[in-house]
Amino acid sequence: MDTRDVVSEPTSPGEATQSGALPADRHGLLQHSREFLDFFWDIAKPQQETRLEATEKLLEYLRTRPQGSEMKYALKRLITGLGVGRETARPCYSLALAQLLQSFEDIPLCSILQQIQEKYDLHQVKKAMMRPALFGNLFGVLALFQSGRLVKDQEALMKSVKLLQVLALHYNHLQEQPQKALVDILSEVPEAMLQEILPKVLKGDLNLTLSSPERLELFLLAQQKVPAKLENMMGSVNLFSDENVPRLVNVLRMAATSVKKERKLPPVALDLLRLALKEDKFPRFWKEVVEQGLLQKQSWPVSYLCFRLLGVALPLLSKEQLQMVMRGDLIRHYGEHTVTAKPPNQFRFGPEMDKYVGTFLEGCQDDPERQLAVLVAFSSVTNQGLPVVPTVWRVVQFLSPPALQGYVAWLQDMFLQPNLDSLVDFSTANQKKAQDASLHGPERAVSRLRKWLIHRLVSIVDNMHLEKEDALVEQVARFCLFHSFFVTKKPTSQIPETKQQFSVPLESQSREVVSNAFFSLLQSLSTHFKQTAEQARGGQSWAYRLVQWANKLLSHRSVTTALPFTTQQRQAWDRMLQTLRDLEAHSTEARAAAFQHLLLLVGIHLFKSPAESCDLLDDIQTCIRKSLGEKTRRSRSKAINSQGPPWVEVLVEILLSLLAQPSHLMRHVARSVFGHICSHLTPHALQLILDVLNPETSQDEDENVVVTDDSDEKQLEDAEDESDDNEDNKNAESEDDSEEEEESEEEDRDGDVDQGFREQLMAVLQAGKALGGADSEDEEELGDEAMMALDQSLSSLFAEQKLRIQARRDEKNKLQKEKMLRRDFQIRVLDLIEVLVTKQPENPLVLELLQPLLRIIRRSMRTSSSQQEQELLHKTARIFTHHLCRARRYCHDLGDLVETLHTQVEQLVQQASRQADSSVALYHFNASLYLLRVLKGNSGEGCAPETQKKPRASTDTSPKPKGPQTASCLDLNLVTPVYSSALSSFLTKRNSPLTVPMFLSLFSRHPVSVGPALSPQVPLPAQACLLLQKTLSMRELRACFEDPEWKQLIGQVLAKVTENLRALGQAHTKAEHQKELSSLELLNTLFRSVHHEKLTLDLTGLLGVLQGQQQSLQQSLRQGEHSTGSSRLYDLYWQAMKVLGVQRPKVEKKDTKEVPSAVQGPVSMKRKKKGFLPETKKRKKRKSEDVTQEEGAKPAATAGGQPPSTGKKKKRKKSKAKVPAQSQVNGTPAVKRPAPDTSTLSASTPAKTPKRQKKRQKPSQVNGATPVSPTEPAVKKKHQKALPKKEVSGKSPQSALPRKKARLSLASRSPSLLQSGARKRKVQMKKVKRS
Repeated sequence: MDTRDVVSEPTSPGEATQSGALPADRHGLLQHSREFLDFFWDIAKPQQETRLEATEKLLEYLRTRPQGSEMKYALKRLITGLGVGRETARPCYSLALAQLLQSFEDIPLCSILQQIQEKYDLHQVKKAMMRPALFGNLFGVLALFQSGRLVKDQEALMKSVKLLQVLALHYNHLQEQPQKALVDILSEVPEAMLQEILPKVLKGDLNLTLSSPERLELFLLAQQKVPAKLENMMGSVNLFSDENVPRLVNVLRMAATSVKKERKLPPVALDLLRLALKEDKFPRFWKEVVEQGLLQKQSWPVSYLCFRLLGVALPLLSKEQLQMVMRGDLIRHYGEHTVTAKPPNQFRFGPEMDKYVGTFLEGCQDDPERQLAVLVAFSSVTNQGLPVVPTVWRVVQFLSPPALQGYVAWLQDMFLQPNLDSLVDFSTANQKKAQDASLHGPERAVSRLRKWLIHRLVSIVDNMHLEKEDALVEQVARFCLFHSFFVTKKPTSQIPETKQQFSVPLESQSREVVSNAFFSLLQSLSTHFKQTAEQARGGQSWAYRLVQWANKLLSHRSVTTALPFTTQQRQAWDRMLQTLRDLEAHSTEARAAAFQHLLLLVGIHLFKSPAESCDLLDDIQTCIRKSLGEKTRRSRSKAINSQGPPWVEVLVEILLSLLAQPSHLMRHVARSVFGHICSHLTPHALQLILDVLNPETSQDEDENVVVTDDSDEKQLEDAEDESDDNEDNKNAESEDDSEEEEESEEEDRDGDVDQGFREQLMAVLQAGKALGGADSEDEEELGDEAMMALDQSLSSLFAEQKLRIQARRDEKNKLQKEKMLRRDFQIRVLDLIEVLVTKQPENPLVLELLQPLLRIIRRSMRTSSSQQEQELLHKTARIFTHHLCRARRYCHDLGDLVETLHTQVEQLVQQASRQADSSVALYHFNASLYLLRVLKGNSGEGCAPETQKKPRASTDTSPKPKGPQTASCLDLNLVTPVYSSALSSFLTKRNSPLTVPMFLSLFSRHPVSVGPALSPQVPLPAQACLLLQKTLSMRELRACFEDPEWKQLIGQVLAKVTENLRALGQAHTKAEHQKELSSLELLNTLFRSVHHEKLTLDLTGLLGVLQGQQQSLQQSLRQGEHSTGSSRLYDLYWQAMKVLGVQRPKVEKKDTKEVPSAVQGPVSMKRKKKGFLPETKKRKKRKSEDVTQEEGAKPAATAGGQPPSTGKKKKRKKSKAKVPAQSQVNGTPAVKRPAPDTSTLSASTPAKTPKRQKKRQKPSQVNGATPVSPTEPAVKKKHQKALPKKEVSGKSPQSALPRKKARLSLASRSPSLLQSGARKRKVQMKKVKRS
């Protein structure tokens, strides 16, 4: 809210005096109404929830003070907001004012209207403020109307109407908004009051009435509510006369333009439609006003108005009127718009029309005739035979059962006997320009129509939201099956499908379309309608019922197959039926149901491809008999070790051949059948599947399975169907396409020209003497015959070259297409692998899938350019990661595979180390972890390798983890060196494909002995520091080490970190800077581990290294090198120094708060001390002095209470440590207070004998010595500071102080130093008070 919104407050001093309010009231209002004032800011915010909440809170606040000054202020503030400069805030204030007036009905509307007019007086306002004043008046009237009280108050209503009439004169600012507001108000006014107001707002001139949509809408409102009064004023008026029709057209055009942005139907158009229906003049209105008027000069706003008028008119029209409307010019224009409109550049009206049609169908469930009429009418709007509505139309779900039955009958009748004359057909402008008889003939129109009709029938059955009877579904399925594979010889009453003959013969291409649609329907029936079919026919599936129907058709004399059956094929069909009857005896087995489904599907395919399906049926029947003939089920291990039954391998080959067909139904059946036979899978059967997935073999030979592709015919059909639909885009892109084709042809020619062609060209030119040489003068003497002969030779030579180029191009395209087919086939075959690892994760054959899947991932990662390669990679990775490596169940019967798995673990880790891409290495590493889990989860009895039965002598002295691992098949003597070698390689190499998360996963899931590898012999790179930082804090890894070994490991890692820190602050590259950061982070992690484990280590060398690098680190920080991480590096450095006893200097406070030195004069010292500490801190310091003096008299080693308070509670809360008082300034060394059980005390040193402990300590290993910061002034060495107890990390190294002070240990601190420090602080504070 800008400042203008709060300029006029009703509680200013002058106004308070005039209104009689006391200054105390004003003071009280401002004292307690901060929240009240914030309501008005929230009301103008753009968020609707915030506005509504603020309005509600304002009303609740005012209800408690209805007579106070808050009400006056709220009214004035809201009225002021009606005319603010921000357009989005005006409606907010208007709505809030309306709700306020609605809640408090005792506020008179006339007074509010008077205040609005006084605030925004149009006669006195300046020209620059005219627009806000106009909107203030308009939104004020709208607020009165929205309160619901305006139509009840006649005086306020009359004043509001007069004000709106005045506002209507300012059209440049307000447009038609005052007239619209006037119509809205008068539509709510009672008839008696409207009769009184009507003469004042409506003139008797019809020409003026038909000059704007608002006046016409006011006229229609009066004619609807007070027709007698209107007739007295204007006489009898016929709006649809010949004279008034052009005026109505102009008014509707103006209304269409006014709602262009809103995309809605103008109210005046709907009122005219209702008036035409009321006066029985709808045909005249529709033909002369809509079709012959509005559609003559087409513009998209007018067209959208007509479309919306059509959608709104559907529920209002009778069946005859609907048929008239749906066969006129408007519906044809709608069809052209549907075909030619492109969403990015042009608005598509189709979705909006679908809503209108769906609303109509849902609203007239009791009138199936009108439902059927509208649906048939929309389906009859065609573009050269192809309907413009989609085959999958969701509005069909609102059809009543009688209407649905009639619609299906219409679709079938139109398919058998297409009546092109009953269609509302059209051609686009580009289609009319083509004038190609082959593309515009009736045969092509019938073919396009039949294709749409059959897909519409299938989509009706597919629609799960549509309630269908079982008889209707069976009717559609039998219709599709009959016309896919059978031909009528003679009509018979026993087969209803033979009663109607084709008026236009069914072409083979159309029959293929029907066949594909039938199998799509069969897929839907097999999945979505399985339960319904079983309940309807006693457990018989839809496929079984359709096979019985097909057998009946085969046995009937009046019907024959489209592809005649041979004797062998008929025998295969009969044997299939017999096998189905045999399977019914095993109906309780799930395997029998899968076999039955496979047999039925292949049996139905016998009609489509008899030769191929006949052989498949014989093989399937043989496999089924062998499978069901097994009386006893062998164990899985015997089935694997012995030679598997041949039926499994044969059935796998059959499933692979079915997957080679691009059929979703085949894919579904193959998955289902394989899920029931995968428990009987043999190694050879699995190898058949893996051979298809092997990237090396699939690149060169594909003799096992021939991949078929039926997409050519589909593409031809789609190309024909879409050729005309896309002509509009083709013309716009033809130039670009032609240029691209020319460039590609030139590139092909340049690339395909070989040396042989050049030699032939040279020979032709030399023979024709066209090349210049020694006889170059004879070139001009070539005659016409010689030139013609030369041209003919050149043309023949280039024609041959063009044929060779085209042949090579065709061969290249063929190879590319074959590659795409192979990838599609491999993607479908992966379904079988997914079924195997999902349903049989405990099968030992699953372990053989690791390397084949990894080969696919490696190859696809190298060549994952196409979409198919990406899909193959993603699916393989998903199966490998989620279904295999992360499976909860795994093989528990390894047998003789233990040694093989140990070898495979080593191979996988080595392969991961050799990969160039870390993502590929991750898959190999996860595979090794999966094998570790398998080995660890299997019992050691009977499966332990020889190396575990007879332990060999090993030089590895690292500790072995204790636990259940010793009883498993996992041999740590074989596994530990493998991962230790990989870890050593990762810690030493700069660019390693192995990553930190890999080893973290290893340590968390399978903690092994990696002690030797965690202590590298070279300086650590950045990634090694990161790994050690996260690894050393893991409990799983700590459990693998004894205390001495763990201390030794910490010391070795600390030594290597110290070597890294010798170059601290000297980084010139980003990698070196990252190494410094990782080293300091690892150092702080080591300090925490030392403190947690209470280890004793010598940190002298580390402190010297850090102090030696402080100057270079500060210099790099000032120079701004790697500024993004320099501050982080600096913080980590001083975090480590704080553990070692050196506090961080406060550089930012050095100039203003530094303690004055001895050389400074008294004036400067006084200036420096002024404002040194706040009063609160001084008081806390005085309190802490007493505590310090009392505690200083006691032995420091026996102190068990809290340390002295520093007055800095916020810092203490953040660090969660007990920090003593800071008595020193920049760089002062800290002295640690004693603790009763400090971690740095050795086992032989008693905690309560500090003097005796001092004597035993060596100068090189003084525990708790106080080093001095290199930047510390000499004057600041007097005061000491205690280290926090939390960060005691070991023996502090020897400090730079004299030997006498260095012997003061952490556990035996003399209290005299603390007392002297307290006395000096007291003296300083007294000086501050005096100053």
